[in-house]
Formats: sequence, C-alpha cells, structure tokens
Amino acid sequence: MSRPSNFDASRRQTLQGIAAAFGGAGLLAANNQSLAQVSEKTNRGSAPIRIRKVRAITTAPQNIRLVVVKVETTEPGLYGLGCATFNQRPLAVVEAVNKYLDPFARNRDVDNIEDMWQNAYTSSYWRNGPVLNNALSGLDMALWDIKGKRAQMPVYQLLGGKCRFAVDCYAHAGGDDMKELEDSVREHMEQGFRHVRMQLGAYGSPHLSGAPDFRRAGFGQPQDQHMDSGPYLRMMPKIFKHMRATVGDEVQLLHDVHERIEPIEAIGLVKELEKYRPFFIEDPLAPEQNGYFKQLRQQTACPIAMGELFNNPHEWVNLISERLIDFIRVHLSQIGGLTPARKLAALSECFGVRTAWHGPGDVSPVGHACNAHLDLAIHNFGIQEGPKFSDAMREVFPGSPTIKNGYMYVNEAPGFGVDMDEKLAAKYPLPDHPGYWEPIRRRDGTAVRP
Repeated sequence: MSRPSNFDASRRQTLQGIAAAFGGAGLLAANNQSLAQVSEKTNRGSAPIRIRKVRAITTAPQNIRLVVVKVETTEPGLYGLGCATFNQRPLAVVEAVNKYLDPFARNRDVDNIEDMWQNAYTSSYWRNGPVLNNALSGLDMALWDIKGKRAQMPVYQLLGGKCRFAVDCYAHAGGDDMKELEDSVREHMEQGFRHVRMQLGAYGSPHLSGAPDFRRAGFGQPQDQHMDSGPYLRMMPKIFKHMRATVGDEVQLLHDVHERIEPIEAIGLVKELEKYRPFFIEDPLAPEQNGYFKQLRQQTACPIAMGELFNNPHEWVNLISERLIDFIRVHLSQIGGLTPARKLAALSECFGVRTAWHGPGDVSPVGHACNAHLDLAIHNFGIQEGPKFSDAMREVFPGSPTIKNGYMYVNEAPGFGVDMDEKLAAKYPLPDHPGYWEPIRRRDGTAVRP
C-alpha cells in the first residue's frame, strides 16, 4: 500500500531539520561552495576556451628526431603537448602542423576533441597517410593534455581510471653472438624486467650474411646493408633453444621478425619457434601481406603481434575481428593519436586481442606518457615496449615517465604530466641526416622490406 505524497514531504522536512541541528546544513552548504569553486576553476566561466595557436617543435636530445606539437589557448598559461614524431619525415610533419593544422584549429573550442579530430582528419580530403596522421596526433594528444589539466586529473582518470598499478614493460636485449645476447638478457632480468625481446644483431641478423654480389657488381649504394634470409632462419631457433636452456622458463621471451623474410618463410619460422613458448613474435609479415595471417593462424598457436606500420582501420579491423593476431601493436601517433587508439583498444577487447603499443626511441616522452595512460585505463592491456630516456631527454621533458623493476610509472600531475623546456630543446637540433630508412638488400640487390 503506497503512502500519501505528503508523507514524503514531511519526511524530508524532518531529515532536513535533524541535519541542521547537527550541522548537516552547514556541511551541505560547504560542499556546494566547494563544488562551485571546482567548477569555476575547471571551466573558467561560461565562455569556452579556444585554441590560439598550434605549432610544431623539433628536438633531438638522444640524437633521434622528435616532433612535439604545442597547442596554446586563450586561457593564459594553459597549453597542451602532443607527440607527432615521424623520425623518417619530421620536416614534412612540421610543415603539415604549422601551415595546415594551425589555421584549421585556431579559434576552435578546446573541449570538443572528437569533433575536431573527425573534421581535421577529413580536412585534407585524402587521408590515412603517416605525415598527416602524425600531425593530427600532435593536435589530438595536446587537446587531451589540456582537458586533463582543466579537470585537474591525469588523463587516465578521464578514460575511466586505473586497471593496474603500473605498466608492465619489455626491454630490448641485443648482441652479435649467442654469448653477448645471453648476457644482455640476463642484465635486463636483473633490472627487474619479466619480458625481454631478443635480437641477434640488427633486425634479420644481417651480420650473418656474407659479402654480397650486388656490392661487387656496383649495384646500389656503398652503405646499403645485405641480409639473406637463410642464415637468419637457421639461427633464430638455435637462439631460442639456447636461451630456454640457460636463462630458464620464467622470463618471457619476445622476438621481432620485422617483416624481413618471405611470408612462407615466416610461417615456417613461427611454427618452429612455438615450442620455445615465446610471449609473442612481432611483425612476421609485411602489412601488404595481411592475407597470409589466415594460413599462419591455422598452422601455429604461437602468439602474434602486428601493426607497427599500420595507418588506418582498414589494415587492422579484419585481423582483429577474425582473431588472426593476439596483440595489436600500432604506433599511436601513426594512427592519429589517443582518440582513435582508445577506440582500437575497445574493438580489440571484444575479440580477445591485447595491446602492445609501439614504444621505440623515436617517440617523445609525451608520446610514451600517452601510451602509458591508455595502458593504465584499458582492461585488455598486454605489454608495453619500454622507453630509455637519457639525462638530456629528462631535462628537456620534465615529468617524463619512469621505469622501476620493469614497470613504467606516469607522473600523476594533471594531463599527461610531461612538460617541455623549449629553450633547452633548442640546444638539441635535428641531425643533419634526413632520416630515411637505409636500404637493405638480398645478395643480388633485391630490396628487403622494410
């Protein structure tokens, strides 16, 4: 039987009277005042904050070309930073930011990140290229940085809060022979890393190949590298067997094929490595050969990571929805920033695919912080490629993430927590070398991807 409505009104009056008698009314008033102050501090009144300028900043504290985008606003002292690093074409990104994104973004509301991303993405009509995607990423990340600062929260809080206390990372172990590589693996294990990626020499172990015929014939350039697939394919199973026998089963071992062999060779190699229980084998196929993943999946249960060179959803949607890969490994600035990456993470979660965002040296500390904030907030995090920052890098980028015992920790300051000293950054200009990827060739001179 329902009570009459005047009962509820009477009940509320009674509770309000009790609250007032015990100071509750004062507490309520204080809370309301506090919320009003927070709202005023966050929103700065009813007028929207607008973009005043977007500009690209270049620096190379570790002799690696970095591009960072700074978005300045109409609110004095409020700005955001985003990573737009494209090591092989940095000046093209700078031009795209300064000459095209700046006039596009000026006077737009900093709060409307999704709307700005969608319209900036199509503003060139043709899209999906790495130059424009990296430029867009710089703008996008900077807007998320601003939103976190306005909310007085780290970005991961805006994405739903932490799913883990820190970001588990893998380290890179290298050496030109078995002993050097084993020593490097052990060194990283002693530093607390539970996941270690192994590379014998450079990608594809080109030092195992002999003197190339193309060089004797005067084909190509003197600095072009030589890599035949045979020595590499024979050596990698020996490497994994040796490591399992010496460093044990507790450490998770990873390896990057870097797409340098033919698809059928990659399938055979991955099948052979499966018995050594890799955490994952990375980029066994080139993006142009995605069709081979069905054959690869049918023949081995070895975990596969893919996506470092992907630019757009057409390259990853089928691999994820058909469950052909286990880890999605895109470069966040390559696909356009945090906005598309969080959607990609959600799509991957639906199909049991975990993340392993690309995190090499040619990502700025701002970009690494963006990786980590997303890692903290998503359920289907897998592993993160861990950065190594020099003292010079940390001086240029105060607040950079830190690594301890194999885990990456973010600065808990609002936004991404990373700032940039522009005066100090100017002391580290980009190297004179243009930055293109040096050619690698087979014995007869045939170009190798990548």
